[in-house]
Amino acid sequence: QVQLVESGGGLVQPGGSLRLSCAASGSIFSTNAMAWYRQAPGKLRELVAAISSNGITNYGGSVKGRFTISRDNAKNTVYLQMNSLKPEDTAVYYCHGDWGSWGQGTQVTVSS
Repeated sequence: QVQLVESGGGLVQPGGSLRLSCAASGSIFSTNAMAWYRQAPGKLRELVAAISSNGITNYGGSVKGRFTISRDNAKNTVYLQMNSLKPEDTAVYYCHGDWGSWGQGTQVTVSS
């Protein structure tokens, strides 16, 4: 079973940046679409960004222009570069592979 492991979360001030990474354990990664989701306390999990196997990207409306999803198939890794962070971006961020796997999540907290 292919596993996903996120890293890169933490505490950042408003206006700051973070880069999340999601490493997949198997070779299935290069042929699959990947995505980042987030879930804030008391809210439903929502799509943040997605990237197809050939690099086509899609973003949730609240992060367009601030977040960038990318992938490195040679490293079996997908990234989420988050700029101009806002307090409302605070959430647990999850990596998802379209074969159904989820990572364990990484906490992002935006606060002064």
